[in-house]
Amino acid sequence: MHLKIVRPVFFALGLACSLLAGPALGQTYPSRPVKIIVPFATGGPADNYARYIAQRLQEMLGQSFVVENRPGAGSVIGTDMAAKSPPDGYTLLLMSNAHTVNETLIPNKPFALTRDFVGVAPINYSDLVLVAYPSLKASNIRELLQLAKAQPGKLNYASSGPGTPYHMAGELFKSMGDVYLVHIPYKGSSGARTDVIGGQVDMMFDAVTTMSEQVKAGKVKAIATTGRQRSSVLPDVPTVHESGIPNYEATIWLGLMAPKGTPRAIVDRLNEAISKIAAQPDVRLQWGKQGATPMVMSPAVFDKYIRDDIAKWAKVITAAHIKVE
Repeated sequence: MHLKIVRPVFFALGLACSLLAGPALGQTYPSRPVKIIVPFATGGPADNYARYIAQRLQEMLGQSFVVENRPGAGSVIGTDMAAKSPPDGYTLLLMSNAHTVNETLIPNKPFALTRDFVGVAPINYSDLVLVAYPSLKASNIRELLQLAKAQPGKLNYASSGPGTPYHMAGELFKSMGDVYLVHIPYKGSSGARTDVIGGQVDMMFDAVTTMSEQVKAGKVKAIATTGRQRSSVLPDVPTVHESGIPNYEATIWLGLMAPKGTPRAIVDRLNEAISKIAAQPDVRLQWGKQGATPMVMSPAVFDKYIRDDIAKWAKVITAAHIKVE
């Protein structure tokens, strides 16, 4: 008789404690340094914004947020490392739409994005810019298409690796422009960028946030930007859409994810902090000058955004028969 009474009491007490533990965990997090794995090379937009967010989170939450670059295999190496980390909120993944592309492009990965991770918060998005070495005999999209069709397979473009936004922008351009360009993948955007500036590679799609200064300095020439509207950073450069390939659009967006099983209270605390950072006037102004637009979503909405982006790129990859070299 006593057991029948006591067991429900203990069960109720246990349930109450577990319900209270979640909010309490969120309030005490973080109690030690947090690692942000960036599966891309240093110097690119993913690395730059990861370090920016890390510094702001450190100021807001009172603990160190340390960026660790683990590039390679089109983001697969670093992402796999993050997937295998304990789901305790102390290892996060800086991801981009390279990850949503890779769900279709690289089906035999050791992880699955929506199976092994949970969305924390988006960060921002920006247009890309197609740039070329100054001596290339094409200064706009129409001239580039004519040149590529006259010399199929002779022109090449660099990217930061298979499946990255820079690669996909190039493959989409080839498909929609009906031209053949040779893809030269690098292990990171820095090497690709250096070789385009040095003339070892003809061109590349790169983030406006990173390449606009090189354009303004005359080290490369801008052929077109990739949004549906002109970039505020390069307003004199037309879009691919308006220059000869209607409806062409390619952007890069960034966000944070955590290993599946990370406590919801921690995910919510991080989402709240990142959303506050993105809403700060000085952040919006600084990012706007770089060509980046802040993104704010709840974890649930961000999860749906990721799933929708996976489906979007799956259609593009399948229709264009895009494969990793």
